[in-house]
Amino acid sequence: MDQKLLPFAVQDVPRYTSYPTAVQFRSDFAPELADQWLRELSPETSLSVYVHIPFCRQLCWYCGCHTSVPNSYDRAARYVDLLVQDIRRTARLVGGKRGRVKHVHLGGGTPTYLDDFHIGEILEAVDKGLGLATDAEVALESDPRTLTAARAKALAFMGFTRVSFGVQDFATPVQMKINRLQTFGLVAAATDYLRQAGFTSINFDLMYGLPGQTEASVARTAQQAATLAPERLAVFGYAHVPWFKKHQKMISDADLPGVAERYAQARTIEAELGAAGYAAVGLDHFALPHDPLTVAAASGKLRRNFQGYTTDISDALLAFGASAIAETPQGFMQAARDTLQWSERVAAGANPVARGLMLTSEDRLRAAVIERLMCDFAVDYGALAAAHGFGADHFSEVPGKLAPAIAAGLASLEGTRVSVPPHHRLFLRSVAAAFDAHFTMAPNRHARAV
Repeated sequence: MDQKLLPFAVQDVPRYTSYPTAVQFRSDFAPELADQWLRELSPETSLSVYVHIPFCRQLCWYCGCHTSVPNSYDRAARYVDLLVQDIRRTARLVGGKRGRVKHVHLGGGTPTYLDDFHIGEILEAVDKGLGLATDAEVALESDPRTLTAARAKALAFMGFTRVSFGVQDFATPVQMKINRLQTFGLVAAATDYLRQAGFTSINFDLMYGLPGQTEASVARTAQQAATLAPERLAVFGYAHVPWFKKHQKMISDADLPGVAERYAQARTIEAELGAAGYAAVGLDHFALPHDPLTVAAASGKLRRNFQGYTTDISDALLAFGASAIAETPQGFMQAARDTLQWSERVAAGANPVARGLMLTSEDRLRAAVIERLMCDFAVDYGALAAAHGFGADHFSEVPGKLAPAIAAGLASLEGTRVSVPPHHRLFLRSVAAAFDAHFTMAPNRHARAV
């Protein structure tokens, strides 16, 4: 690793799946304002829906998600009842033209912890309340260890079009250190079940920086993953935050690769997937040449939201479940993270929002600049400032903020056009931080750049 890159690799910087980031959300945000924003949505507003399922069969020690292992399925069934209640309540507020939901994503946790009846009940509530578009993308995350051929067919019958598997690493020693045992053969069988059921969009998540990983092991995992031909792969760096996620204390610090090793692992995965025919998309995604994500990236239409890189161009994101974050033209709103608190509010017929943020015109400008940089590796911030009604000198502080990155070769600046070389995509977030009016360097607040 070039020593000039080291100071940037160890920086804690936001992932920029939103701007402002969730760190800026206010806890004094009024649920009544959230309801007002929902009522104010145009009857023609195109919609996306995210549903959070905070349950898993067992806890993986690397996990940073908001999830838990229920002591009985009854808890999950009650949660679904409340989800349906909240979806119906929100649908009454939103009203408007039906059939506007272009994307649905069930995340977690593990959505397939739920049985078919309850998954179907959630989809039915979304369709009856808001209306799925005829060409809607309907996606969910699944545990390949529990997927059967019958379940794959059931998911396809319900209308799901895309499934994501958490693969992480195929090496058994690594899997033992993260409490997630799943052989290559098991994942291959689960993938085959989906193909036989008619799925043409399958995603894998891989990770680097896990305990026990080496360049050789991640290369082998990437090669094996590519043989199964998932349409997309996302490659994330493990964030070790045991002070925040207590179960990560099961992972020994001594087993974790250092920053130079993490960087080498990430570059190795990128090289292997590239050799297998995958196109690099944005910071950390890879897709086959025909995939809509690759097409969107090539045409400048790639987007970035709370689910990462996407082709979703909807005007508003409605979110349901504990900790779920919604986005409307007016701003962001996040439901209570505590499942009990969320449940009590929904049961009382109230909006479960606990935090939120109203966007300013400057927030929208900076969000647009950061998104284009994260998606396209380049942005003319002067042109965007003018398009948003701001003067040419609005970003006068940016050249100074970018100077260290430019000196290290991570970025270049010509006039008001900043660009990042594709081979330095891992440092996109560090460059984007120059446009973040709220960002201050603070340890353990965000994920490490590499």
